[in-house]
Amino acid sequence: MDLSVRLTSAALNAGSVLSTKLAGKVSFYLFCRPLARSKVRGTEREVHERAVTETLTVNGKQVVAYRWGDGSRPVLLLHGWRSRASRYAPLVQRLQELGCTAVSFDAPAHGDSQGDTVTILEYRELIAQLQEKYGTFESVVAHSFGVLCSFLALREPLRAGRLVAIAGMSDFQFLRDEFADQTKLNARLRADLQRRIETELFPHQADPWVDFDAKQHTGQIDLPILVIHDEDDDTVPVAQAHRLKAAYGDQLELVVTKGLGHRKIMTDPAVLDSAIGFLVPESVGEVG
Repeated sequence: MDLSVRLTSAALNAGSVLSTKLAGKVSFYLFCRPLARSKVRGTEREVHERAVTETLTVNGKQVVAYRWGDGSRPVLLLHGWRSRASRYAPLVQRLQELGCTAVSFDAPAHGDSQGDTVTILEYRELIAQLQEKYGTFESVVAHSFGVLCSFLALREPLRAGRLVAIAGMSDFQFLRDEFADQTKLNARLRADLQRRIETELFPHQADPWVDFDAKQHTGQIDLPILVIHDEDDDTVPVAQAHRLKAAYGDQLELVVTKGLGHRKIMTDPAVLDSAIGFLVPESVGEVG
């Protein structure tokens, strides 16, 4: 844990002794916000700058959407927390070579989009807007938090032929618990955070912990799934991938890598080969 997190942890827990309400409000504020925006990397810039862009709107926030291609054979790309669409630059190149159109967006509070908060429901709304424009997606590729969002959207309204989930979380409770563990919240603040998530962030969900759990709704998702996860991922543990495999069985192919972690896995050539071979089966033998 770095110094800033240690100081935040100490302040929140000390503050809860005086006022759980105030410290809880600060904890909830931090939980809802990425707090940092990723910049376009030099290796991504050429791909990023040749995208066709448009503006979407969700909850009053302007969101930048991207398209690489003429719209035929659309493939939806969903980034994770504190990430952005440009992270998919190597995959975009490969998809275009195969005649596919890559479609993505910077979520609210990410990349070039507005806002300082984002929720899984906003992801779903943005996906719905792109679905209306492009129709059924040939495939979906998601990373990290984007994986959880993709499973929710695939129940409704997202229509797609295949899903590749990379280094993703499958359990919505993981987000709450990981945040609480990282900031070392005491029991009082953990309970307060859960209450605020349920009543303030998702007041219209009967049970967000079940509603947003990718494992709980297998009967509503019938497309082939490839999950790629690294056993050394220290951001989202590989247990999240095994959890999906246990739920989806033969419908889901699991590939476990080693030594790539949570981010390098996005650009690893062997991972890209696996993803492309699954997304565009007829490309096997054409790539590489």
